[in-house]
Amino acid sequence: MDVGTSTDQRFRGYRFPAIIIGEVVWLRFRFNLSLRDIPEVMAARGVEVSHETVREWCDKFGAAYAKEIRRRRPRPGDKWHLDEIVVKMNGVTHYLWRAVDQHGITLGVLVTRRRDASAASRFLRKLVSSEQYVPRVLVTDKLRSYGAAKRHVLRGVEHRQSKYLNNRAENSHQRTRLRERAMRRFGSAGQAGRFCFAHDPIYGHFRPSQPRMDAATHRATLTERHRSWNDITATLLDQPAA
Repeated sequence: MDVGTSTDQRFRGYRFPAIIIGEVVWLRFRFNLSLRDIPEVMAARGVEVSHETVREWCDKFGAAYAKEIRRRRPRPGDKWHLDEIVVKMNGVTHYLWRAVDQHGITLGVLVTRRRDASAASRFLRKLVSSEQYVPRVLVTDKLRSYGAAKRHVLRGVEHRQSKYLNNRAENSHQRTRLRERAMRRFGSAGQAGRFCFAHDPIYGHFRPSQPRMDAATHRATLTERHRSWNDITATLLDQPAA
């Protein structure tokens, strides 16, 4: 791959053009690859980058790309599924909260030290603030913290509590567990939160969740998703380099 050096002023200060940076960030958040796997993949394509460069690009651009994907997506569904999992970091127990809609689109994540009503309320307030609307139905397991938080934050919203109704949220944690193992666990709550914030929208962008999609529609959808991704990565690199 002959990448050359871009003369476009948008990419001033960067050795590589937007398409290469976007490719690296895509590999990091779309596939279960380590920081040292990605330079090997890029080397096979004729591009030499270090694992530290991969880390810097993903830290710098991952969240920005994820925010833009969220901004461009259609409004999520009106049924929110919430769940939390235990995440061990440096021997300390934390809780990763995640909310998805009925279509599996991630609405938000939060990492806390506690799993009480205060943490649940904080998560609900964060969701309402970021989405700018309230759901029609809230689906959770039978953790009492959800009921207390819902009464304070989402009064009037129907609340369904059942371990059998919340598979949508529980299944959404599987990708995090895979990445957690590949990364040999998260180093801190900040790292876990930053990674999941970027990972979920980027991963979901390239994994259309519509049921009963035929092959032709799936190919057309992925083509459009890659086109919009290239547009997002080029647009955001218009900002001055730090």
